[in-house]
Amino acid sequence: MKKNKIGESQNIVTEQDFQETANRVSLVTILLNALLSIFKLVAGLLGHSNAMISDAIHSASDVFSTIIVIIGVRLSSKDSDREHPYGHERLECVAAIILSIILFMTGLGIGIQALSDILQGNYSALTTPGMLALVAAIISILTKEAMYWYTRHYAQKIDSSALMADAWHHRSDAFSSVGALIGIAGARMGYPIMDAIASLVIFVFIAKAALDIFKDAMDKMVDHSCDELTEQDIYQCVMQHDEVLGIDLLQSRIFGNKIYIDLEIRVNASYTLEKAHDIAEDVHEDIEKNFPKVKHVMIHVNPEK
Repeated sequence: MKKNKIGESQNIVTEQDFQETANRVSLVTILLNALLSIFKLVAGLLGHSNAMISDAIHSASDVFSTIIVIIGVRLSSKDSDREHPYGHERLECVAAIILSIILFMTGLGIGIQALSDILQGNYSALTTPGMLALVAAIISILTKEAMYWYTRHYAQKIDSSALMADAWHHRSDAFSSVGALIGIAGARMGYPIMDAIASLVIFVFIAKAALDIFKDAMDKMVDHSCDELTEQDIYQCVMQHDEVLGIDLLQSRIFGNKIYIDLEIRVNASYTLEKAHDIAEDVHEDIEKNFPKVKHVMIHVNPEK
């Protein structure tokens, strides 16, 4: 932890830490999802539960989505080059957008199947699931919720939108398993329609999570400004320099998970060019030191009249 001058505590995460953490979390979730998918598929087949088989397919889609996260994080961590002088951070946003679409399409499939089961009307034709499917649903809920909190913790730690999207994908699978649990339990009690109703409600939750992930990624793709509190903190950091007499312009933009700052400061008009440059350098270094997410600061110096 590093304490900055304005009293905010921030985690300093290097590019190497960012990629290593994201890769480690992703590999753990890939392994768990693969094992969970196989377990739920076997339980669904042996327990005669279509809901559990669908849930197994949902878990299998998480394996694919996590692979996308690994690719997105690896590409976004590449160094700047001649064709991409500002880096590749936005590629992580692209990964998050792809994940949000996968998440929505998975939920849509659940919703369509649920609606079809409700409208068909012949509920007596639905097979009653066995106890194994019920146990599998409970294990799935506990496992996927644990994976959500595990992934969410590290997503917040390294500020990764793609990893956060993957965390919500885990929770959507937990919601799916809750629906499967309700449906299986309801079917075993003689109310097979509960499976379809629960699945329809789950679709709403999944769709909202997908929309939130999509919106967050798009905000970072279109140079959305920082939150007002962060800009105020940067303003205070700049004004702590005695030689800075005022700020004429302070603009911020989020590029992937990094921040770029455009700044115009006023200094004494009698200062030499060298002194004005040194002041700008001090301000530049102070901002980047106290705000680890800031990747670059462009400073223009105006004379105080």
